[in-house]
Amino acid sequence: MTDNLEKGSPTLELSKLLISKPSITPEDAGCQDILIKRLEAIGFTIEKMPFGDVNNFWARRGQEKPLFAFAGHTDVVPTGPEEEWHSKPFYPKIDNGYLYGRGAADMKGSLAAMVTACERFIEQHPKHKGSVAFLITSDEEGPATDGTVKVMEKLQQRNEHIDWCVVGEPSSSNSVGDVIKNGRRGSLGCELTAHGIQGHVAYPQKADNPIHRVVPALSVLSSEIWCEGNEFFPPTSFQISNIHSGTGATNVIPGKVQVVFNFRFSSELNEETIKQRTEDILNQHGLKYDIQWTLSGKPFLTSSGCLIDATVKAIKEVANIKTDLSTAGGTSDGRFIAPTGTELIELGPCNDTIHKVNECVKAEELDMLSDMYERILFELLVD
Repeated sequence: MTDNLEKGSPTLELSKLLISKPSITPEDAGCQDILIKRLEAIGFTIEKMPFGDVNNFWARRGQEKPLFAFAGHTDVVPTGPEEEWHSKPFYPKIDNGYLYGRGAADMKGSLAAMVTACERFIEQHPKHKGSVAFLITSDEEGPATDGTVKVMEKLQQRNEHIDWCVVGEPSSSNSVGDVIKNGRRGSLGCELTAHGIQGHVAYPQKADNPIHRVVPALSVLSSEIWCEGNEFFPPTSFQISNIHSGTGATNVIPGKVQVVFNFRFSSELNEETIKQRTEDILNQHGLKYDIQWTLSGKPFLTSSGCLIDATVKAIKEVANIKTDLSTAGGTSDGRFIAPTGTELIELGPCNDTIHKVNECVKAEELDMLSDMYERILFELLVD
């Protein structure tokens, strides 16, 4: 159900319709059917690609090169305590110029803007050069194992290459278009279990406290300069997120300690180098340990090219602001697309309320975003 007291623009109305669907990851809740219907009406061929419990689709209009793609996700994070919301999270509401609802900024507003941009663009330029596509998943906010990564694998198997891609992640800071993401850092997680010998605290000579052994190693890891970064990426960071040990009793030396940490790394490093340097430090401290690594994504970067030029120009023409390029923030599904050689940027609404209670976006900025998307299409696909 949506708030229809006041009819808004096509972009706003589609955003409200999508927000009204409780598509908590990996559920799609009918969002993709709504998008598919709109895209079929303007000449897109739809290919549904479900994997496991995840809904995905690939939509394409045209068969010629170059291929421009919009990428995004219909799933959202859980709402958190609903009683803390000003209005029901899946009952979109306009209040003081803002659209409230889970997914307003991340990223149902972007999806709506993409569709309405295509509708206007194709109406005005039905014989545009190249092809336009949509890659949509319901698995971005979750494990991200059966979503974009699987679709990309299928596209690569049949040599279907995306030349340019705009991901609708909420990239902006203070106003729509002031920041675009032209890359992301890599993310490498680690679960470390250091082993000792459990015993009585009164007889430490008969035990081996793994906490005492691991703390000096963690101190070295946290003070290590992993890299200096470069003109596009900040220095690699190391952060401990969890430490667990002990039986709960004050008189028992634990037999093991578990530590979870993460590296956000620049293009100056690769995961193998980080693993080796980490394990060298652990070995230097004489630890007995088990270690499990999880690579969530490698760093990727579009440093220049036609897509960045078109995006910067589009933002200037629509919003009359200068945009900054950034690689800050977490990971996105761009990590599955960019490594294939695709020029990729992320452009979406302001991100100050994403994943929060009372997620919202300025309603007028969704229309501006749609105009930006349309202008990017024009710059790249109209001679």
